[in-house]
Amino acid sequence: MKDTTFKISPGIIWSSSIFLGLLASVPQIAERHFKPAEAAVNSAVTAAFSLFVWYYNIYTLPKPSSNKQINKSISYSRLLTTLVIGMGVMLALAYIQQLILTHMNFGPVMLMIEVRGILINLVFYMLINLLYQNYQNQQVTVELERIKADNLGAQYELLKQQINPHFLFNSLNTLKAMVETGDQHSVDFILKLSNFYRFTLESRKLDLIHLSDELDIVDAYNFLLKARFEDGFIFTNTIDDQYRGTLIPPFTLQLLIENCIKHNVVSLDHPLHIKLYTEGDTIVMENEIKPKRFEEPSTGVGLKNINLRYDHLLDKQIEIIAEDRIFKVKLPIIHEHYHH
Repeated sequence: MKDTTFKISPGIIWSSSIFLGLLASVPQIAERHFKPAEAAVNSAVTAAFSLFVWYYNIYTLPKPSSNKQINKSISYSRLLTTLVIGMGVMLALAYIQQLILTHMNFGPVMLMIEVRGILINLVFYMLINLLYQNYQNQQVTVELERIKADNLGAQYELLKQQINPHFLFNSLNTLKAMVETGDQHSVDFILKLSNFYRFTLESRKLDLIHLSDELDIVDAYNFLLKARFEDGFIFTNTIDDQYRGTLIPPFTLQLLIENCIKHNVVSLDHPLHIKLYTEGDTIVMENEIKPKRFEEPSTGVGLKNINLRYDHLLDKQIEIIAEDRIFKVKLPIIHEHYHH
């Protein structure tokens, strides 16, 4: 996994610190009586302080927040703390310089070094924060592009799930058998099949729809399954009417039912019972685990698709529970529209 931690090249840190150290000794070099020892100590003190400011400011940068927000304002409390600590460090370095160069007057030297330290501190603080904000903006841009790409991929997978050739093939075969036997429900079957694909075309571009609309899709889909499996398929919906105005990504429940049909035995001898109900602040779909003898390998596309949409649209996760021969999927109830 690529490391996206904010970093500044050590080469830039060290070369800029050495450069500032040399720059600080230029006035002494220009003097008539040049003293190499004083210039060297002065350069070393300035370079050491520059290194300290670099690493201290990088270390005290705010950690990335989980809510993905960017703080574009300057933290004056952190700036004040940096200046105070920097003055203390510079004072210590000035004292060390005085110990090395005992002939120098400590007062003027300390004042000069402290002023220099404050200027270096301010410049580096602003520079590092500017670089950090630019880095955060780049990360947000990359994240938005990733989400956009993932969302397009999820929509593509959803479209493949919605207009499933295998499901359409089975539905047409069921309709053929009903027409050949003169089944009186064949007209209803055609209407439900038409409604289901109309829902598909109308809802595939929406991020969220009302739960009542999703239940209409489920009713149309379950009618088709009931015609195919008869009493081998049982669906119980006990969701209270008060939740029908909440929101849900379209075709979520239909995908969950399709997932149950795909992985479990559905027959008159072994009916598949799917329950839909609310628990706390979640919508739960539950079924007894009855694995097929020759089950096709699972790609996890259906559940992954649903989880991606909840994560990308709402920053929430679905909960999948498989225990004691019972399989449950819990969906967070959405009480208000999220604008993304």
